[in-house]
Amino acid sequence: MFKGSIVAIVTPFKNGKVDEQALRELINFHIKNGTSGIVPCGTTGESATLSFAEHQRVIEITVEEAKGKITIIAGTGANATDEAIHLTQHASRVGADASLQVAPYYNRPTQKGLYEHFKAIAESVDIPLILYNIPSRTGVNIEPETIARLAHDCKNIVGIKEASGNLEQMSRIKLLCGNAFDLLSGDDALTLPVLSIGGTGVISVAANIVPKDVALLVHEFEKGNNKKAQEIHYKLAPLVKALFIETNPGPVKAALGMMGLCEPDVRLPMSSMLEENKEKLRKALKEYKLLK
Repeated sequence: MFKGSIVAIVTPFKNGKVDEQALRELINFHIKNGTSGIVPCGTTGESATLSFAEHQRVIEITVEEAKGKITIIAGTGANATDEAIHLTQHASRVGADASLQVAPYYNRPTQKGLYEHFKAIAESVDIPLILYNIPSRTGVNIEPETIARLAHDCKNIVGIKEASGNLEQMSRIKLLCGNAFDLLSGDDALTLPVLSIGGTGVISVAANIVPKDVALLVHEFEKGNNKKAQEIHYKLAPLVKALFIETNPGPVKAALGMMGLCEPDVRLPMSSMLEENKEKLRKALKEYKLLK
């Protein structure tokens, strides 16, 4: 089972290149602070602007630094099935525990195309696959019936990161796929509601800067301490809102920069935050006592 607080980790850049030392330090930051798993090369990791060599290197570094200490779910999706297979086979070969597979973006495949895409990737490797549904970025929704068919036909498709924002759809996924299929929230703001309908955890942006609190929210819910979980949920809410004041991962990278954890650099076409938004983010970090 994939559960708990799983961080969609940023890819630190310095002088236009991947900052390998900063990445290692961030990985150890999560190991020390109760994070259950790490997703390198996801949306927050700016996978769309990494070269093939960089993409593979980030996964290799994550495995080298974290293997045996924390679960590694490598982001290896692509909008070309052959590329996704290539990246997933590499992740499997170097020791990733699982793979996160985003729906192909821009192509807008039919449900039949989505099924055949994910099935082809699943058949190419032995490691578990977690689907990633984020229609706002990909332009396509993976329907619950398609997910259920994949879960039935491909034994290594074991869960989904759901970022549709549609709790009714997530409930249908649980209904069709059963409790053995892991439902992970793809939105920090919806972690608690998703847990309440049978979710097992979250793949989190906020965990980049507040790993202990995101992990604690899930832990308290699992223990049945709903009131405490609600308290953490509402404590996190203003910070989570600030982290999405501009397109992710701009704000979370800016926050990490303010906290001195890595450079705030993003890669074009992502750009540095507008000054007025940066000040709103700084205010939220101060109110959360992450900055003085």
